[in-house]
Amino acid sequence: MLNYVKTEFITLKDNPTINEKWVQERIAEDPRILGLGNLILRDKERIQPAAGRLDLLLQDENSEKRYEVELQLGKLNESHLIRTIEYWDIERKRYPQYDHCAVIIAEDITSRFLNVLSLLNNTIPLIAIQMRAVKVGDSLSLVFTTVLSEFRRGLEEDEEDSMEVTDRHYWEQRATKRTVELADCILSLIQTFTPNVKLKYNKFYIGLEKEGVVDNWVIFRPKKELIRVEIRYPRSDEMDAWLENNHFDCMEYDKWGRYRLVFRSKEEIKEKQNLLIEFLEKASKE
Repeated sequence: MLNYVKTEFITLKDNPTINEKWVQERIAEDPRILGLGNLILRDKERIQPAAGRLDLLLQDENSEKRYEVELQLGKLNESHLIRTIEYWDIERKRYPQYDHCAVIIAEDITSRFLNVLSLLNNTIPLIAIQMRAVKVGDSLSLVFTTVLSEFRRGLEEDEEDSMEVTDRHYWEQRATKRTVELADCILSLIQTFTPNVKLKYNKFYIGLEKEGVVDNWVIFRPKKELIRVEIRYPRSDEMDAWLENNHFDCMEYDKWGRYRLVFRSKEEIKEKQNLLIEFLEKASKE
C-alpha cells in the first residue's frame, strides 16, 4: 500500500532561501523536467549582444530544435515576455541553421497574458509553462505544466499536396519555359538510376512521380531567372564541405531537411552532371 503524503504548494517569489538562480540550476541539471522531450543544456546565462542574458538555451538531443528559455518567479509581466521574444529573435538570426522556439516559464500566467500569448503564437513559435513549487515534508519539488503549446504547422509539402494539380503550361507561365526545361535536365540525371520517374506539376512546386506514386525526395521551384532544386538529405559538415568545395550555388539548409541548390542554365547543370548524379542517387536512397 502506498502512503498518503500531504503536499503544500508554495510561492517562490518571496521565498527567503530559494531564488530564480536555484530554479535555473534545477532545470540545467535535467532539462527533461520541463516536459518538452529529451532536452540537453547548451548554455545558461548566455550573453545577448546589447540585450542582457538568456537564462537557458536548450536543445533537443535528437534534432536541430533549440529552445530559448526565460524564467520568472511570481506573475508573468510584460518585460519578461518582451525579453523572451527578443532573445528568441536574436538567437534565430545568429544561428539560422536551427529551428528555434521561445519558452517563457512563470509561477503565475494570468488569463490576460494567456490570451496575448495565444495571439503571438500564431506568428512566433512560443511555449508557455506554469511552474509550481510543491513542498512534501522537508523536501521541495517543481512541477511544470505547459499551458500554451507551440503552434504546429504542417510540413510545406503536406499543405501543398492538398492543393490543385497543375500542368506544364501553368509553370511556363508562372516562371519561364527556359527555367522549366532546367527541371527536365535534372530529371534526365535522375532517370539514369531511377527509370520511369517523371515530373508531377503541383501548384507550388514540381515534384516527382513514379508509376502513379508521389516521391518528393527532390522538388523543383522554377523562377523567372533560375530554378531551385531542393534535395532532402541529412545535413552534415562533410556534405556542407563537399558542396562548397565543388562550387555549388547552395542556399541555406531549410527546416524541412533539404539542401537547396540553384541553377541558372543548362550549361551549369551539364558542367556538374556527374557530381549531381552522385548527390541525387545518395539522396534517393535516404
